[in-house]
Amino acid sequence: MSSKDYYNKLLSNKYTDYKVTKPCQLLEFLMTFVPGNTRTKAKKLLSMKMVYVDKVITTQFDTPLRPGQLVQIAQKGNPHELKSKYVELVYEDAFLLVVRKEAGIVSVPMPGTRELSVKSILDEYVKRRNKRFSVHTVHRLDRGTSGLMLFAKRRDIQQEFINHWHEIITDRRYVALVQGEVEKDNGTVTSWLSDDKQYVVFSSPVNNGGKYAVTHYKTIQRKNGFSLMELKLETGRTNQIRVHMKELGHPVLGDDKYGADESPAKRLCLHAFRLNFYHPVTKEIMKFETPVPDEFKKLLKSEN
Repeated sequence: MSSKDYYNKLLSNKYTDYKVTKPCQLLEFLMTFVPGNTRTKAKKLLSMKMVYVDKVITTQFDTPLRPGQLVQIAQKGNPHELKSKYVELVYEDAFLLVVRKEAGIVSVPMPGTRELSVKSILDEYVKRRNKRFSVHTVHRLDRGTSGLMLFAKRRDIQQEFINHWHEIITDRRYVALVQGEVEKDNGTVTSWLSDDKQYVVFSSPVNNGGKYAVTHYKTIQRKNGFSLMELKLETGRTNQIRVHMKELGHPVLGDDKYGADESPAKRLCLHAFRLNFYHPVTKEIMKFETPVPDEFKKLLKSEN
């Protein structure tokens, strides 16, 4: 199926076209140029995935628009909408899917199992639209980690990411709520990581034959004996952030595997909040962010 055919099928519902005539944000456009739309109604259209910008489903209210772009609003909801309490569709085009994963579900099932996973949910979603589609994993998040994930709809697109990861991915960041109040405002943790047969990752300050790992951190807030950290990966090793936070002396809350003795949020307090990359086909810079989870905010607001 060509990109044109795909988009035509995606927009098979009746929709109304609007041309962008001046720079603005999407929510502002919907409220100003679409008669009778209040802020609440405009946000509902976005949440129901009824708004398309240049034929791409768009849900981010602050998406910048430029003159000449086409905004389309479906007159009814998409019957093929992704509906899952574990996965939220953030962006979709003919080549890619960007989703927000909830904590508690695996990215891909273990070999030989049929465990529910982000990939199996997306497999079912794309096959409802076209059985020839398939979903290919670009990167993974731990079961306990929430946040942004990227999948490809074609194997050659997946390979493009795998072969040119550092050239394509421009910014990938996490937030974590960790035990204790971190002394430094910012810093870097470097080490060599290797794992054992129980999939426990060990860190060494010297080369022990493992994989070199670099994590940059910034302390955003300190309160109630916790610290909210922003973490930028220079490398993407298994359990890298979790191991490096333990090495820093401030394990991620809820991470009993790597030294945490507290779990006030009843989850691993790690969230992939930013994902920026060059689109492998259009070469356009793509930028995605999600808010800090409410569970993190509540622990920082409450008083012990």
